Amino acid sequence: MTTAITNAGAKQLVLVSGRAHPQLAERIASELGTELIPTAAYDFANGETYVRFGESVRGTDAFLIQSHPAPINQWIMEQLLMIDSLKRASARSITVVSPFYPYARQDKKHRGREPISARLISDLYKTAGADRLMSVDLHTAQIQGFFDGPVDHLMAIPLLADHVRSVVDVDNVTVVSPDTGRVRVAEQWTELLGGCPLAFVHKTRDITVPNQAVSKEVVGQIEGRTCVLIDDMIDTGGTITGAVKVLREKGAKDVIIAATHAVFSDPAVERLSSCGALEVVVTDTLPVPPEHQFENLTVLSIAPLIARAIQEVFEDGSVTSLFNGRS
Repeated sequence: MTTAITNAGAKQLVLVSGRAHPQLAERIASELGTELIPTAAYDFANGETYVRFGESVRGTDAFLIQSHPAPINQWIMEQLLMIDSLKRASARSITVVSPFYPYARQDKKHRGREPISARLISDLYKTAGADRLMSVDLHTAQIQGFFDGPVDHLMAIPLLADHVRSVVDVDNVTVVSPDTGRVRVAEQWTELLGGCPLAFVHKTRDITVPNQAVSKEVVGQIEGRTCVLIDDMIDTGGTITGAVKVLREKGAKDVIIAATHAVFSDPAVERLSSCGALEVVVTDTLPVPPEHQFENLTVLSIAPLIARAIQEVFEDGSVTSLFNGRS
């Protein structure tokens, strides 16, 4: 099997991957009918990272796949070095594929003297030499504007919604946003599930304390219904499991949690496995190792979606056509 795809215009596509989530990169390559460029990557004794590609990438359209689990800063640095390596090796174009965009939650200033870290990540990508950015379910859509170049914002909602539709009666479903900030996304869910009711959980958060929020009240029709509780990511699981508790107390029949990014920092697995949710559905934008898996967890592969988007970009097609014009 070749490591390059050549189209009718004689352009060449190559896939390269960092070390953070090689399984996802291999699945994407398999979907495209190719293989990853052989890459040497290792760390020196003092923590510095070394990377080198084992084949020429001169004149190619390179797609660099790197996810960002913990330790996130190590994988960002490795990715930046790989971008620089591709640029210096004369790749024709460099597309950064970051399924889980790092530092996405720090997309604005809550208080004075804070950084806008999500913007800094985009600046680093651009400075290193990236021409294009591809990511899945950004924490907020405005992050697309941080990168000075084309951004392909892929959506896992259709994949997650198809799974939910296959396991529950959509006539008795209510889509629930864990806070007011995700209501627009919840509206997209209701469209995909046939116009079911929408509810949201009112929560409060102390912006000086990370990873803590208190779910309080539910606004919407949930009594006796199966609630699909949606979010873009699950980190420690405190917010989402607190919302499950409130929904149960307010009369929900069952609760299914559906989220794109399984960050799963401790004690998320313990919380999710014991919160009373019927099922927890996530994608593999981040690796889910065996120690993070539990009985009612379902992991769906995002690889086919990313592969289709890469093919559309390479063929000068339309990525938004994959989502009915949404981005």
